[in-house]
Amino acid sequence: MAYAFRIVNVFTVPGERLSGNPLCVFEDARGLDDHQMQALARQLNLAETTFVLPPRAGGDARVRIFTPGFEMPFAGHPTLGTAAVIAAGRTALTLELNAGLVPVTRDGDTWTLTAARPPTTRPVEATRDELARMLGLPADAVLDPPLWVDTGVEQLVIPLASPAHVQAAVIDPALLTRWGTSPTRKKAAAYLWARGEPAWTARYLYTQAGGLVEDPATGSACANLGGWMIATGQSLPMQAWLRQGDAVGRPSRLGLRVDADGAIQVSGEVIDLGGGTLAP
Repeated sequence: MAYAFRIVNVFTVPGERLSGNPLCVFEDARGLDDHQMQALARQLNLAETTFVLPPRAGGDARVRIFTPGFEMPFAGHPTLGTAAVIAAGRTALTLELNAGLVPVTRDGDTWTLTAARPPTTRPVEATRDELARMLGLPADAVLDPPLWVDTGVEQLVIPLASPAHVQAAVIDPALLTRWGTSPTRKKAAAYLWARGEPAWTARYLYTQAGGLVEDPATGSACANLGGWMIATGQSLPMQAWLRQGDAVGRPSRLGLRVDADGAIQVSGEVIDLGGGTLAP
């Protein structure tokens, strides 16, 4: 049996169709088992591939998210991209992810998700000097406080002194494995960000198959940045646009909003590129 899929780019830069983070969405994954979903994600070799299933918990669709190596409970660009594919003219829908129910809304080509759950945080064991060494930066480049943040998937959020420091970071994979491995995910990653004008600058780097990989656009980490804002007592409501992906030739733009009540929203444009069918 052949399964239909769409390829979309998420968090694109306006007017640049081949920007942002690519995603494959299987529109009706009924009949596929876990092994086949994982094999298809590995075959496509994108950061994530999603599989749409009938709802179980009151949402409009159940969605499973796979990287080439494992299933994820939540990720930002797969959530927005999947919503865009299955919306069928709707401007609001709710997706059932493993992390919980995620509302998504549309305004033109821009899609906005609300984080599945309130943020939880915990302190980082590494010192600022150790994190700076991990990033190949001077000690004063790392600001307080770096935190582990989880609004659906736990990540290490590290504030830096300037966009130039974000761009200049050269991560030591061994030190990233030592200081950036989440015990809940068994994966090493770090989200680096700095305030700037007119947009903030961010990078997300992680280890995979023994190497270091950089993500073009990371909606889950953007949501966790919103959790960092809440945890550190920043003035709310707040809103910002973030640049990501320039270092890997996939410029991306992500919108972050944290309301006064603590609701965290992540926004971005979604562009449809095309589709086809695959038989596993």
